[in-house]
Amino acid sequence: MVKKEKIDFIYIAIPSFYVALLGRWLHYSTGVKYGIDYIDPWVHHFPGSDRKFSRAWFSTVLAKTLEPIAVKKASLITGVAEGYYMGVLERNMHLKGKCIAGAMPYGGEKNDFNILNKLQLQPYLFKKEPNIIDVIYAGVLLPNAVEVFRCFCKEIYDNKRLFENVRFHFIGTGKVLNDPTAYYVKNLAAEFEGLWGNMIFEYPQRIPYLDVLIHLKAADGVLVIGSTQPHYTPSKVFQGALSGKPILALLHEQSTAKEVIEMSECGLTMGFNEENFQSVFRAQFIQKFKAFLQLVQKYDFSTINLKAFEEYSAKSVTAKLADLLNQAVTKK
Repeated sequence: MVKKEKIDFIYIAIPSFYVALLGRWLHYSTGVKYGIDYIDPWVHHFPGSDRKFSRAWFSTVLAKTLEPIAVKKASLITGVAEGYYMGVLERNMHLKGKCIAGAMPYGGEKNDFNILNKLQLQPYLFKKEPNIIDVIYAGVLLPNAVEVFRCFCKEIYDNKRLFENVRFHFIGTGKVLNDPTAYYVKNLAAEFEGLWGNMIFEYPQRIPYLDVLIHLKAADGVLVIGSTQPHYTPSKVFQGALSGKPILALLHEQSTAKEVIEMSECGLTMGFNEENFQSVFRAQFIQKFKAFLQLVQKYDFSTINLKAFEEYSAKSVTAKLADLLNQAVTKK
């Protein structure tokens, strides 16, 4: 295809990580330039990596072995945020000066919500009930967010009365993409008696993008649970903010999403790091959630600073990608 169609550039998004090797192979066999987009870091500490000869240990060893091969001749390295790819440049010093690099976040597009007003879509995963506050978490719960989620559950368990009228809906969090029975959050929440089926609910199967947006609009608030890794910048923040509902974001203190929420005033954040997240939850979460409940009652979407989202719009992000590709293709 590269030879027949005279393709100028191959842009490979990872994971799956091993497809990154195709870029190096195609460059060797055809001369075509290639770039790699780090949707997730390839070389990092997987949960369980410290157990020698475990699957996670082998994944880490393999990543450290194969990544240098894959990126050696790359013309472009990108990621959702700098933290996703800076390690690549530091581990492969020869890329500096030879390879274009840039952050290209997955943002949100407010026109998507304008389209919803023209469609006759209705939420189907839950029904609104009087005096019940529905809060949605939409998307994957990362392995490095599991312990953060357990802290979240522990605080709810210890303060059940505060959460009697609150339902947290976890959508698309299952281990298998299209399996409605592949529960993940349910199994974690079940460790705390009385939470599953009362305060916490899970709909494991992925649902279409517009369906997610219609459920966000039907909810009273949006929940974001981040990872203990500083690079993680959840794209769900942007759809949540543009839904017109306040956000409660539990994020690493270095996450760029935390800064965006605070600048736009579209919700409340609680910052932590990989070492102190447990103590931060114990000290701050309940007070933060009480403040969030008050925000739900008086939230005025018209007052938020939408300018904070301009660089994350579909137009801005696409323009940035086009510029990076132009630089990579034309660089000698």
